Amino acid sequence: MNTTKTRLSQKISAIAESATLKVDAKAKELKASGRPIISYAAGEPDFATPAHIVAAARAALDDPANFRYTAAAGLPELRQAISAKTAETTRITYPPSQIIVTNGGKQAVYEAFQILCDRGDEVIVPGPFWTTYPEAIALADGTTVSVYAGAEQGYKVTVAQLEAARTEKTKALVFVSPSNPTGAVYSPEETTAIGRWAYEHGIWVITDEIYQDLTYGGVTAVSIVKAVPELAEQTLIVSGVAKSYAMTGWRLGWIIGPSDVMKGCANLQSHLASNVNNIAQRAAIAALTGPVAPIDQMREAFNRRRKLIVTELNKVQGFNCPMPDGAFYAYADVSEALGREINGKIANTSLELADLILSEAEVAAVPGEAFGPSGYLRFSYALGDEPLLEGIKRIQQLLGTK
Repeated sequence: MNTTKTRLSQKISAIAESATLKVDAKAKELKASGRPIISYAAGEPDFATPAHIVAAARAALDDPANFRYTAAAGLPELRQAISAKTAETTRITYPPSQIIVTNGGKQAVYEAFQILCDRGDEVIVPGPFWTTYPEAIALADGTTVSVYAGAEQGYKVTVAQLEAARTEKTKALVFVSPSNPTGAVYSPEETTAIGRWAYEHGIWVITDEIYQDLTYGGVTAVSIVKAVPELAEQTLIVSGVAKSYAMTGWRLGWIIGPSDVMKGCANLQSHLASNVNNIAQRAAIAALTGPVAPIDQMREAFNRRRKLIVTELNKVQGFNCPMPDGAFYAYADVSEALGREINGKIANTSLELADLILSEAEVAAVPGEAFGPSGYLRFSYALGDEPLLEGIKRIQQLLGTK
């Protein structure tokens, strides 16, 4: 047997496991063993998928056409529904030919970097950032350039910071508003300034808009191509139904962009996955064209929980948590809680603090190391009101209150 060759490629060997999924899996494993774990790790709504969407999926099972291959780019009816939905938020009517349906938003992100990046291309990623972006960039042979904004900036980068990071190798900027993990939403003015900067320097923008419908308190997440329409020819929009419609398990996303680039994306998709599950596509049509009342009810619940969790987190000794304007995450600066003795143990990083909280309080949160620098914890408030409050009370008991 030849032992000189590695069993895995260097590219695959270099991929880090998804930190958010890792924490969530550990929490579920402990809970299955009988421990009363409360987990804030998973980025998914706790609500059931709305009934009219499920009904559409059931009806689709009665049509044998859905049991066959369909167009790799997606069902025509779904691409038309995505076009109409996108026109509402961007004021740009993308024809269905410029829309590719994917197996979730994560595949859309992966394909976006694959079709744009060559070896050595740099992609500016504002941090804190979703854990998958750097890995997807690396898989496309690109290089991540992180630009960080802390709690004192509301977790939003400035044009000056982006300009300082720009080089002749800069190919693209990742723009996410509302943000995962922080819930930060860029104002229309901030979005416009960043969009104009990217346009003027010929930089592609990959705008992840999967949380766009989840904003609160009168705040609106403005699409960057609505703010700067001329940017559309160098922008890829990635989104999906997972977050706003409580459809994380249905695995339905999409990518939108200029026609020449999307032709290349369609070629990639034809070899990567062929068509997305037809039943999920039929369900997504119902989601995008059906009643909005169930969606509004979920948003109202998230808004209530948002206020509750931030209020309670800010009572914890050493925690500072800005009020997020979107998504369903609270991102707490816990740097002042580090280095203290807690039940005979000392946590010097947010990773160590997350482990300590899990072992001592039986509460799971995702450490800042998953999204950038240490010193932060991400809490998803997409869980029921009672466990949400109970989990934070446990942390207050463990770490003390102000």
